[in-house]
Amino acid sequence: MSSAGNSVRLTARGVVRRFGGITAVDGVDLAVPPGRITALIGPNGAGKSTLFDCLSGTARPEAGRVLLGGRDITRLPEHARARLGLARTFQQIAVFPTLSVAANVRVGAEQHAGGLVRGLLGLPAPGSEQAGVATDRALALLGLAAVRDLPAGDLPAGTLRLLELARALAATPKVLLLDEPTAGLDAAETARLGAVLRALAAEGMALLLVEHDTELVAELADVVYAMAAGRVLAHGPTAAVLADPRVGSAWGEAGIR
Repeated sequence: MSSAGNSVRLTARGVVRRFGGITAVDGVDLAVPPGRITALIGPNGAGKSTLFDCLSGTARPEAGRVLLGGRDITRLPEHARARLGLARTFQQIAVFPTLSVAANVRVGAEQHAGGLVRGLLGLPAPGSEQAGVATDRALALLGLAAVRDLPAGDLPAGTLRLLELARALAATPKVLLLDEPTAGLDAAETARLGAVLRALAAEGMALLLVEHDTELVAELADVVYAMAAGRVLAHGPTAAVLADPRVGSAWGEAGIR
């Protein structure tokens, strides 16, 4: 199914974020195009998660702009960006432990009524879908239907990762930010996640992920941005960036893993 006309690009221009005297993000330019998987890599402390916070609205940059589909969203709060079609998952899993799996996903479904995931989830025309339909389809997409009635707090970390992604997808975003989405996943869950992300990109979604597993990055990403000390060291096609000696040196003697 073509998603032309619904595709949205996320862009950062000269983003700066400081904490006291420390510049965590130092003039970063970044583009997350629709229909592609873009990866953000770098050693611990490079500024990746802080940049994610600036993109998603949980932090406001001191300088620079964040654009969504050409609209300046730099000063918009997180919930307003969500209504415009921007969703994210977190490095630290954030679910409602006493609610069932289905109830957690429904929270996302009730946030927003439109978006690119409609086609992938088989949803009807804009304005006519029900939150329950979006919830059921997102659960099926991530392989969570069998545990839909269990309390989220009873599930292992890998399943909670998939639950958080299902909740984000149920909100039918146009741009999806994923912060270390494979943390805690086993091989089968990682494979499922990879297949879902590729399908979302094929539907025209713009995806940006922070990921330390560079083998997975090499397999999934179309474009890579490599950060160190708050700045972008290199960006471009995945193979070229991963082979860049400046990028390898940023990880020290251990190299890229």
